[in-house]
Amino acid sequence: MSLKKGEVNLGTSIMAVAYKDGVILGADSRTTTGAYIANRVTDKLTKVHDTIYCCRSGSAADTQAVADIVHYYLQMYSVNENEAPSVRTASALFQEMCYQNKDNLSAGIIVAGWDKTDGPSVYNIPLGGSLHKAPFAIGGSGSTYIYGYCDANYKDDMTREECEAFVKNSLSLAMSRDGSSGGVIRLAVITKDGVERLFIPGNRLPGNYIDVEIDNKFGN
Repeated sequence: MSLKKGEVNLGTSIMAVAYKDGVILGADSRTTTGAYIANRVTDKLTKVHDTIYCCRSGSAADTQAVADIVHYYLQMYSVNENEAPSVRTASALFQEMCYQNKDNLSAGIIVAGWDKTDGPSVYNIPLGGSLHKAPFAIGGSGSTYIYGYCDANYKDDMTREECEAFVKNSLSLAMSRDGSSGGVIRLAVITKDGVERLFIPGNRLPGNYIDVEIDNKFGN
């Protein structure tokens, strides 16, 4: 999709994974304008309610505007209904906005979090505004390089440690291959107890570990 004049494109690697007790969202931190790196420490994990976050890819302006509007509606929902919204409700709001404005928006969104009804859950809203619930979701320009890795290494009912390693390894691999992704990795671990934010600097990315893991997996 061609960019409008002055629009900042979020060439990126984003993902969210559900595990036994919660979800982990992760993203790189590079924002690009064409071949120019506009920001190398962007936070692409956006809070839309207490235990619901989204990852954003596409146009930075479009995705931030949509996230701000959804955040407003979820705050209104929690006041009117006197209860926290579900991840399903948040993803439906994102999907409605993205679909109704699909010809004017460049927005790919991953919504993930924890609620008392469904527990941990992940929803993917790619360009065009469709909605898909899945055990994990990946998006952005870097995702094209790691579909095979994610399919081969994902497993159900991971522990937090296993899930955290899976997200860090996947994003590190995407960042090593995709010129529009880079910088640091930011994570959000969401459980019934709340949200914990983690930061992995660029010099501590697990790139060497990925190569060893792949070699061992295939007996090399």
